[in-house]
Amino acid sequence: MSDLTPSQSPLGRVSAYADQYDPTLLCPLPRSDKRAELGLRGEVPFLGVDWWTAFELGWLNPRGRPQVAIAHISVPCESRNIVESKSFKLYLNSFNNTRFADAAEVQARIRQDITEAVWRGGSVRSSVGVKLVLPEAFGREAVQELEGLSLDRLDIECDRYTPAPELLRAAVEEQPVSEVLTSQLLKSNCLVTGQPDWGSLQIAYSGPQIDQGGLLQYIVSYRNHHEFHEQCVERIFMDIWTRCRPIKLSVYARYTRRGGLDINPLRTSHPQPFPVNVRTARQ
Repeated sequence: MSDLTPSQSPLGRVSAYADQYDPTLLCPLPRSDKRAELGLRGEVPFLGVDWWTAFELGWLNPRGRPQVAIAHISVPCESRNIVESKSFKLYLNSFNNTRFADAAEVQARIRQDITEAVWRGGSVRSSVGVKLVLPEAFGREAVQELEGLSLDRLDIECDRYTPAPELLRAAVEEQPVSEVLTSQLLKSNCLVTGQPDWGSLQIAYSGPQIDQGGLLQYIVSYRNHHEFHEQCVERIFMDIWTRCRPIKLSVYARYTRRGGLDINPLRTSHPQPFPVNVRTARQ
Protein backbone atom coordinates (compact mmCIF):
# COMPACT_ATOMS: atom_id res chain seq x y z
CA MET A 1 0.00 0.00 0.00
CA SER A 2 1.41 3.39 -0.99
CA ASP A 3 1.55 6.24 1.51
CA LEU A 4 -1.49 8.51 1.65
CA THR A 5 -1.30 12.29 1.59
CA PRO A 6 -3.40 14.54 3.86
CA SER A 7 -5.60 15.51 0.90
CA GLN A 8 -6.51 11.82 0.46
CA SER A 9 -7.60 11.46 4.09
CA PRO A 10 -11.21 11.80 5.37
CA LEU A 11 -10.50 15.38 6.52
CA GLY A 12 -12.83 17.96 5.02
CA ARG A 13 -15.08 15.35 3.40
CA VAL A 14 -18.60 14.19 4.14
CA SER A 15 -18.21 10.82 5.87
CA ALA A 16 -20.62 8.06 6.75
CA TYR A 17 -20.35 7.12 10.42
CA ALA A 18 -19.98 3.36 10.77
CA ASP A 19 -21.29 1.95 14.04
CA GLN A 20 -19.84 -1.54 13.65
CA TYR A 21 -16.20 -2.14 14.51
CA ASP A 22 -14.01 -1.40 11.48
CA PRO A 23 -10.23 -0.95 11.87
CA THR A 24 -9.87 -0.23 8.14
CA LEU A 25 -11.21 3.28 8.85
CA LEU A 26 -7.83 4.31 10.28
CA CYS A 27 -5.82 6.53 7.92
CA PRO A 28 -2.05 6.61 8.65
CA LEU A 29 0.02 9.45 7.21
CA PRO A 30 3.83 9.23 7.03
CA ARG A 31 5.82 11.49 9.33
CA SER A 32 8.70 11.62 6.86
CA ASP A 33 7.22 14.16 4.43
CA LYS A 34 6.95 17.01 6.93
CA ARG A 35 10.19 16.04 8.66
CA ALA A 36 11.97 16.33 5.32
CA GLU A 37 10.87 19.98 5.20
CA LEU A 38 12.85 20.46 8.43
CA GLY A 39 15.90 18.77 6.95
CA LEU A 40 15.27 15.57 8.91
CA ARG A 41 15.82 12.21 7.21
CA GLY A 42 16.32 8.90 8.93
CA GLU A 43 16.94 9.12 12.67
CA VAL A 44 15.62 12.30 14.29
CA PRO A 45 17.42 14.34 17.00
CA PHE A 46 14.63 13.98 19.54
CA LEU A 47 12.62 11.50 21.56
CA GLY A 48 8.99 11.83 22.46
CA VAL A 49 5.40 10.76 22.37
CA ASP A 50 2.03 11.87 21.04
CA TRP A 51 -0.61 11.56 23.74
CA TRP A 52 -4.19 11.26 22.49
CA THR A 53 -7.24 11.50 24.73
CA ALA A 54 -10.50 10.09 23.38
CA PHE A 55 -13.49 11.43 25.28
CA GLU A 56 -16.14 9.81 23.05
CA LEU A 57 -15.61 6.06 23.34
CA GLY A 58 -18.49 3.65 23.75
CA TRP A 59 -19.43 0.05 22.96
CA LEU A 60 -21.96 -2.64 23.93
CA ASN A 61 -21.42 -5.38 26.49
CA PRO A 62 -22.47 -8.98 25.69
CA ARG A 63 -26.05 -8.17 26.83
CA GLY A 64 -26.25 -5.14 24.54
CA ARG A 65 -25.95 -2.59 27.34
CA PRO A 66 -23.94 0.54 26.37
CA GLN A 67 -20.56 1.08 28.02
CA VAL A 68 -18.45 4.25 28.04
CA ALA A 69 -14.85 5.12 28.84
CA ILE A 70 -12.14 7.72 28.30
CA ALA A 71 -9.13 6.40 26.42
CA HIS A 72 -5.55 7.63 26.86
CA ILE A 73 -3.39 6.54 23.92
CA SER A 74 0.36 7.12 23.62
CA VAL A 75 2.04 6.91 20.22
CA PRO A 76 5.87 6.88 20.14
CA CYS A 77 7.32 9.66 18.00
CA GLU A 78 9.67 7.21 16.31
CA SER A 79 6.69 5.47 14.70
CA ARG A 80 6.55 5.64 10.92
CA ASN A 81 3.14 7.34 10.76
CA ILE A 82 0.69 9.56 12.55
CA VAL A 83 -3.03 8.74 12.42
CA GLU A 84 -5.19 11.38 10.76
CA SER A 85 -7.55 12.63 13.47
CA LYS A 86 -10.88 12.37 11.64
CA SER A 87 -10.14 8.77 10.70
CA PHE A 88 -9.33 8.15 14.37
CA LYS A 89 -12.75 9.56 15.29
CA LEU A 90 -14.53 7.45 12.65
CA TYR A 91 -12.67 4.38 13.90
CA LEU A 92 -13.67 4.98 17.52
CA ASN A 93 -17.29 5.55 16.50
CA SER A 94 -17.29 2.15 14.82
CA PHE A 95 -17.23 0.61 18.31
CA ASN A 96 -20.60 2.14 19.20
CA ASN A 97 -22.95 -0.75 18.29
CA THR A 98 -20.44 -3.58 18.51
CA ARG A 99 -20.54 -6.08 21.38
CA PHE A 100 -17.31 -6.79 23.23
CA ALA A 101 -16.68 -9.17 26.11
CA ASP A 102 -15.34 -6.44 28.38
CA ALA A 103 -13.25 -3.27 28.54
CA ALA A 104 -10.06 -5.33 28.33
CA GLU A 105 -11.06 -6.57 24.88
CA VAL A 106 -11.75 -3.01 23.71
CA GLN A 107 -8.37 -1.88 25.08
CA ALA A 108 -6.59 -4.75 23.30
CA ARG A 109 -8.31 -4.00 19.98
CA ILE A 110 -7.37 -0.32 20.13
CA ARG A 111 -3.76 -1.13 20.99
CA GLN A 112 -3.50 -3.67 18.17
CA ASP A 113 -5.16 -1.47 15.54
CA ILE A 114 -3.35 1.79 16.33
CA THR A 115 0.00 -0.01 16.59
CA GLU A 116 -0.57 -1.52 13.13
CA ALA A 117 -1.56 1.87 11.68
CA VAL A 118 1.36 3.90 13.04
CA TRP A 119 3.92 1.33 11.84
CA ARG A 120 2.20 0.47 8.55
CA GLY A 121 4.72 0.29 5.71
CA GLY A 122 7.56 -0.70 8.03
CA SER A 123 8.44 -3.08 10.84
CA VAL A 124 6.79 -2.69 14.25
CA ARG A 125 9.39 -1.49 16.74
CA SER A 126 7.14 -0.82 19.73
CA SER A 127 3.49 -0.93 20.70
CA VAL A 128 1.32 2.08 21.46
CA GLY A 129 0.10 2.46 25.02
CA VAL A 130 -3.63 2.36 25.77
CA LYS A 131 -5.33 3.07 29.09
CA LEU A 132 -9.09 3.06 29.55
CA VAL A 133 -10.63 5.14 32.32
CA LEU A 134 -14.02 3.71 33.31
CA PRO A 135 -16.90 5.80 34.72
CA GLU A 136 -16.17 4.93 38.34
CA ALA A 137 -12.79 6.66 37.93
CA PHE A 138 -13.99 9.75 36.03
CA GLY A 139 -13.95 11.83 39.22
CA ARG A 140 -10.22 11.25 39.57
CA GLU A 141 -9.38 12.78 36.17
CA ALA A 142 -7.40 15.88 37.12
CA VAL A 143 -7.21 19.31 35.49
CA GLN A 144 -3.86 21.09 35.68
CA GLU A 145 -2.15 23.90 33.78
CA LEU A 146 1.35 23.49 32.44
CA GLU A 147 3.95 24.52 35.00
CA GLY A 148 6.50 27.23 34.28
CA LEU A 149 7.01 30.96 33.94
CA SER A 150 4.31 32.41 31.69
CA LEU A 151 5.54 34.27 28.63
CA ASP A 152 2.03 35.72 28.27
CA ARG A 153 2.82 38.27 30.98
CA LEU A 154 4.93 40.16 28.41
CA ASP A 155 3.24 43.16 26.78
CA ILE A 156 4.84 42.83 23.36
CA GLU A 157 3.87 43.90 19.87
CA CYS A 158 3.05 41.07 17.49
CA ASP A 159 2.81 41.45 13.71
CA ARG A 160 4.08 38.11 12.37
CA TYR A 161 1.50 35.36 11.90
CA THR A 162 3.41 32.75 9.92
CA PRO A 163 6.39 30.94 11.47
CA ALA A 164 9.29 33.36 11.85
CA PRO A 165 12.27 31.50 13.37
CA GLU A 166 14.44 34.61 12.89
CA LEU A 167 12.63 36.04 15.94
CA LEU A 168 14.45 33.52 18.14
CA ARG A 169 17.53 34.86 19.91
CA ALA A 170 19.74 33.57 22.72
CA ALA A 171 22.57 35.05 24.81
CA VAL A 172 25.20 32.57 23.56
CA GLU A 173 28.09 34.54 25.13
CA GLU A 174 26.64 34.45 28.66
CA GLN A 175 26.43 31.76 31.31
CA PRO A 176 23.86 29.04 30.58
CA VAL A 177 20.57 28.93 32.47
CA SER A 178 17.78 26.41 33.03
CA GLU A 179 14.20 27.60 32.52
CA VAL A 180 10.68 26.29 32.04
CA LEU A 181 8.53 28.71 30.02
CA THR A 182 4.86 28.45 29.08
CA SER A 183 2.31 30.14 26.85
CA GLN A 184 -1.38 29.68 26.21
CA LEU A 185 -1.22 31.71 22.99
CA LEU A 186 -0.29 28.91 20.59
CA LYS A 187 -2.71 28.71 17.67
CA SER A 188 -2.26 27.00 14.34
CA ASN A 189 -4.65 25.65 11.72
CA CYS A 190 -5.48 22.24 10.33
CA LEU A 191 -3.34 21.43 7.31
CA VAL A 192 -6.37 20.36 5.24
CA THR A 193 -9.52 22.06 6.54
CA GLY A 194 -8.05 25.29 7.91
CA GLN A 195 -9.96 24.86 11.18
CA PRO A 196 -8.22 26.55 14.13
CA ASP A 197 -6.20 24.47 16.56
CA TRP A 198 -5.70 26.05 20.00
CA GLY A 199 -2.97 24.95 22.34
CA SER A 200 -0.86 25.57 25.42
CA LEU A 201 2.91 25.23 25.12
CA GLN A 202 5.69 24.42 27.58
CA ILE A 203 9.35 24.87 26.67
CA ALA A 204 11.99 23.56 29.10
CA TYR A 205 15.65 24.05 28.31
CA SER A 206 19.18 24.38 29.63
CA GLY A 207 21.69 26.51 27.76
CA PRO A 208 22.10 30.08 26.53
CA GLN A 209 19.22 32.18 27.85
CA ILE A 210 16.51 32.57 25.23
CA ASP A 211 15.10 36.07 24.71
CA GLN A 212 11.59 35.68 26.11
CA GLY A 213 9.98 38.45 24.08
CA GLY A 214 11.29 37.01 20.83
CA LEU A 215 10.19 33.53 21.89
CA LEU A 216 6.64 34.71 22.54
CA GLN A 217 6.53 36.54 19.21
CA TYR A 218 7.74 33.33 17.57
CA ILE A 219 4.98 31.28 19.23
CA VAL A 220 2.37 33.82 18.11
CA SER A 221 3.75 33.62 14.57
CA TYR A 222 2.10 30.20 14.19
CA ARG A 223 -1.33 31.85 14.24
CA ASN A 224 -1.98 31.53 10.49
CA HIS A 225 0.20 28.46 9.93
CA HIS A 226 -1.31 25.24 8.52
CA GLU A 227 0.16 22.04 9.92
CA PHE A 228 -0.89 19.12 12.08
CA HIS A 229 -0.24 19.29 15.83
CA GLU A 230 2.69 16.87 15.81
CA GLN A 231 4.33 18.70 12.94
CA CYS A 232 4.03 22.11 14.61
CA VAL A 233 5.73 20.84 17.77
CA GLU A 234 8.58 19.30 15.79
CA ARG A 235 9.04 22.54 13.83
CA ILE A 236 9.13 24.54 17.08
CA PHE A 237 11.63 22.10 18.58
CA MET A 238 13.94 22.24 15.57
CA ASP A 239 13.80 26.02 15.25
CA ILE A 240 14.76 26.51 18.90
CA TRP A 241 17.35 23.70 18.73
CA THR A 242 19.16 25.14 15.72
CA ARG A 243 18.84 28.88 16.44
CA CYS A 244 19.25 29.02 20.23
CA ARG A 245 21.60 26.04 20.62
CA PRO A 246 20.40 24.77 24.00
CA ILE A 247 22.20 21.95 25.74
CA LYS A 248 18.88 20.29 26.53
CA LEU A 249 15.41 21.05 25.19
CA SER A 250 11.85 19.80 25.62
CA VAL A 251 8.79 21.14 23.79
CA TYR A 252 5.36 20.00 24.99
CA ALA A 253 2.00 21.14 23.64
CA ARG A 254 -1.51 20.36 24.81
CA TYR A 255 -4.10 21.14 22.14
CA THR A 256 -7.80 21.60 22.83
CA ARG A 257 -10.02 18.77 21.72
CA ARG A 258 -11.84 18.59 18.41
CA GLY A 259 -14.26 15.81 17.54
CA GLY A 260 -13.87 14.37 21.04
CA LEU A 261 -10.09 14.00 20.65
CA ASP A 262 -7.15 15.99 21.91
CA ILE A 263 -3.54 15.53 20.78
CA ASN A 264 -0.60 16.39 23.01
CA PRO A 265 2.87 16.00 21.44
CA LEU A 266 6.10 16.02 23.46
CA ARG A 267 9.56 16.22 21.90
CA THR A 268 12.75 16.16 23.97
CA SER A 269 16.46 16.09 23.18
CA HIS A 270 17.29 13.72 26.03
CA PRO A 271 15.86 10.76 27.94
CA GLN A 272 13.73 11.87 30.86
CA PRO A 273 10.61 10.83 32.76
CA PHE A 274 7.64 11.99 30.75
CA PRO A 275 5.33 14.48 32.48
CA VAL A 276 2.05 13.23 33.85
CA ASN A 277 -0.58 13.18 31.09
CA VAL A 278 -3.07 15.63 32.65
CA ARG A 279 -5.46 17.82 30.68
CA THR A 280 -5.61 21.58 31.00
CA ALA A 281 -8.77 23.59 31.72
CA ARG A 282 -9.34 24.35 28.02
CA GLN A 283 -9.23 20.69 27.13
